[in-house]
Amino acid sequence: MSNSTTDLIRRYYAAFNAGNWNGMLDCLTDDVVHDINQGKRETGKPAFRAFLAHMERCYREQLRDMVVMASDDGTRGSAEFVVHGEYLVTDEGLPPANGQKYILPAGAFFDIRAGQIARVTNYYNLPDWTAQVVG
Repeated sequence: MSNSTTDLIRRYYAAFNAGNWNGMLDCLTDDVVHDINQGKRETGKPAFRAFLAHMERCYREQLRDMVVMASDDGTRGSAEFVVHGEYLVTDEGLPPANGQKYILPAGAFFDIRAGQIARVTNYYNLPDWTAQVVG
């Protein structure tokens, strides 16, 4: 069971790196819970789709050095990776964007239900990101 969980998470992130938002959404339950780093909790695929559109507008990112883990029963998973990004358009409440590049360690935690991601919780160090883009 844990192999199918790690495969699902890898497929989700492969879609992310390819800019394949529909591929990412295909990995999610309709009622997916998304905990945004240092932000609010959103529920459902429409909210996740809107989040992806926002991210695509403001950032260009690739995730590298991916390590994926899963619980023995396959109901929980996690991923650790390094975000290599570029800040394209100023995001509300954050410093002005002018194409700054950043490299940021990050991670995510997942709940898995019926072979799909039912929750994704993302974590990264926002002060580290801010220091890199204000630099």
